[in-house]
Amino acid sequence: MEYDVVIGLEVHAQLLTRTKIFCACSTNFGDAPNTNTCPVCMGMPGVLPVLNGKVVDFGIKLGLAIHANIAPRNVFARKNYFYPDLPKGYQITQYEYPLCTKGYLDIDLKGETKRIGITRIHMEEDAGKLIHDDCGPNSYVDYNRAGVPLLEIVSEPHIAGTYEAVAYLKALRQLLVYLEICDGNMEMGSFRCDTNVSLKPKGSTAFGIRTEIKNLNSFRNVQKALDHEIARHRQILETGGEVVQETRLWDAVQGVTQSMRSKEESHDYRYFPEPDLIPLDIGTAWTETMRRTLPELPFEKRARFMHQYDLIFYDADVLTQTRALADYFERCVQLLPAPKDICNWIMTEVLRILKEGDIADLKVTPEMLIRLIKRINDGTISGRIAKEVFDAMADTGTAPEEIIQARGLVQISDETHLREVARSVIAANPKEVESYRKGKTGLLAFFVGQVMKATKGQANPTLTNAVVKELLES
Repeated sequence: MEYDVVIGLEVHAQLLTRTKIFCACSTNFGDAPNTNTCPVCMGMPGVLPVLNGKVVDFGIKLGLAIHANIAPRNVFARKNYFYPDLPKGYQITQYEYPLCTKGYLDIDLKGETKRIGITRIHMEEDAGKLIHDDCGPNSYVDYNRAGVPLLEIVSEPHIAGTYEAVAYLKALRQLLVYLEICDGNMEMGSFRCDTNVSLKPKGSTAFGIRTEIKNLNSFRNVQKALDHEIARHRQILETGGEVVQETRLWDAVQGVTQSMRSKEESHDYRYFPEPDLIPLDIGTAWTETMRRTLPELPFEKRARFMHQYDLIFYDADVLTQTRALADYFERCVQLLPAPKDICNWIMTEVLRILKEGDIADLKVTPEMLIRLIKRINDGTISGRIAKEVFDAMADTGTAPEEIIQARGLVQISDETHLREVARSVIAANPKEVESYRKGKTGLLAFFVGQVMKATKGQANPTLTNAVVKELLES
């Protein structure tokens, strides 16, 4: 039997606020364990939470960016469960009255656009962090993260495969980073994903039994875990078994999911309205204030780059992956209106140097890159030498002209001198000359290469090509 895959994703985005959601404790990552705590986030008797307004600002911004409805009335709720990393014995979250509902995010699937519905976005506090001792039977808990603000973003079950799931997560992460409300760091846990996956007979309208997968800290692990779980479901169904609704953990070392616990339903958490927080009313003025703070969003910027700079989709998509990279490109274009040349340099050399790094750490400023490109355009250096100069700029932060002068890299464009070198090369390779003149014209590249070697790569390649061709055919 053929099956349709149905995937829904729940993303927890840690917000870039300086303080926690209901108290003034720092949200700084990496501080000594249990130093960023207070009676409020530890749930001591007699204390009262106070909502951090910045959390609401960030939630509204995300809701507007995904075209969601912003709820005028918000009610917080207690989600009750016992776990060692939850000091209160409950989590303050939203249940019946979330901040945002009925949004969507368009994702690109190899040139085609698919719309993924977003059911809801709600505000909540994070739990602490359990640390297990690999060398003994002990576990430790760090409560620094308890009370850190989160937005939980719940998708509709519109995702039909693992590739789509990863594309959705990447697009959502990019949006959060563009809005500057989350740093998107999966390894540190500030962008976390739980997946829900099920299979149903192809064309059926009834959903199958779903399983939830936790412990996914990279896009690669999301795809691998979903692939494994889909295969596990298919094997169970094809052998006449029934899938059990449960929560499973992904073991990245063994490449398998393992049963963690039976899947809870909402009634298991005994939700009820949070008695210590009054309902939050969000008026039109608040929403419109946040709308005015929205930046140009990734898909808008990508479309503009294609239209304004005549770039192909792939190039525009790469250049707009982050606001910082897009700003770098546009600053370069302001200095030199040659968007395609600049795009080529960024796509090859700049991104080669950066790899996974931040462009803010790049020592080559837009002004320096443009000066380098101008030295190619005015014939001072060749494109090949320019790459050597760029590497030196990236290492030292030195201006291109200083590197060119110090290393003696000025391009040789003296035709008389190049003729002398070319004649020497031709005289030293009579067999190749004979072969060229008998029709093996591909040997022209050999002769040009020998001239470049003799001049240590400083010969003007265009002029060299013309001179060598003329001498070989004369």
